[in-house]
Amino acid sequence: MPKPSTREEATTSRPLTIAVPKGRILQQLVPRLSRSGTDVQSLLDDDRTLIRMDDAGQLRFLLLKPDDVPTYVEYGVADLGIVGRDSLQERGGDVYIPLDLEIGRCHLAVAGKKGQPLREREDGRPLRVGTKFTGLAQQHFKKKGWPIETVYLQGSVELAPLVGLTDVIVDLVESGRTLEENGLEEFETIQEVSTVVIANRVAMKLHQTEIQRFLKALTAGAAS
Repeated sequence: MPKPSTREEATTSRPLTIAVPKGRILQQLVPRLSRSGTDVQSLLDDDRTLIRMDDAGQLRFLLLKPDDVPTYVEYGVADLGIVGRDSLQERGGDVYIPLDLEIGRCHLAVAGKKGQPLREREDGRPLRVGTKFTGLAQQHFKKKGWPIETVYLQGSVELAPLVGLTDVIVDLVESGRTLEENGLEEFETIQEVSTVVIANRVAMKLHQTEIQRFLKALTAGAAS
């Protein structure tokens, strides 16, 4: 990250705090940050530290579960956050979205067992949907006019229709390989998903210089 001028140093009283998600998105974010000139060594350290600083003391990273990133940004604990649109829309939050990083691309889909087409149940029972995206699932099927019952699941979602826990699932699909290997197929795409930068609205006003510098660095990292 470029070193600030003397004037900027005088007005910067604290490091820029950025909430980043552990896991798949972080693995794609680190090379992008590295290409932008940002010191990423602290993000590569193999330990359980949840607060990490760059060597220059200009950036403070908070390592979080993806679903928690919008909350930390909305409440002002973090100035910026990196999050998938799926988590942002599911959790909500009064935040600003200044940049789409166009990484972590995938889509949210309805899937189920092969040979059992998606259709509204005829026995009067609501369609049972396994997912951690309960809000987005409810919105999708409400548009279809179908009553559903959501079963909250965080992991191994593909197992649910195979053992009869649910009729279908709503989950993120990247290549579709996991569905295929478990005898499932995709029925409908709910929405496309990418990774975005979100910002606390107050921080965007108070720390505009530092935030814009970081966003420009991320943009430059994509073009490198």
